[in-house]
Amino acid sequence: MKTLYLVRHAKSSWDNLFLSDHERPLNNRGKKNAPEMGKRLKIRGIIPDVLISSTAKRALSTAHKIAREIGYKKENIVKTRLLYHSDEDDILDLVRQQNDGKDSIMLFGHNPGFTDCVNMLTNAAIANVPTCGIVEITFNTDRWSDINEYEGNLVFFDYPKNPMEQTGK
Repeated sequence: MKTLYLVRHAKSSWDNLFLSDHERPLNNRGKKNAPEMGKRLKIRGIIPDVLISSTAKRALSTAHKIAREIGYKKENIVKTRLLYHSDEDDILDLVRQQNDGKDSIMLFGHNPGFTDCVNMLTNAAIANVPTCGIVEITFNTDRWSDINEYEGNLVFFDYPKNPMEQTGK
């Protein structure tokens, strides 16, 4: 079985309008939400084999904060510009290229590609993966290259304002 985690970057700052989109940092809410979501992953016992992040500052900062909480070395995070504003087909291509010796991967990136990818892989009809939202999808295969549309099983979908997770229910 293969497990894919898609994590949309935490809330970003628009304070400096002179920064390029790629260089926008997290805002205060994003800096708070990312470690909180990392703690939720840790409670679930989730430590993926590989973390791969968009090179955008807000995505990489989210990856670093979550990695710290789950005990993953931030220097081992793979960075790729391919995840910067990629569409669902680009994301699926990246997933299919992963090493079959790794059973779980976590990608950090952006919408609309991440929401579209979740819906393409699971047919879940999720309207939006919000900032710092996390989706877990499993696939009944031993090879990443065998992953196809609508064959994934949506295991969980969590996000900072999810009342079910905040109350522990």
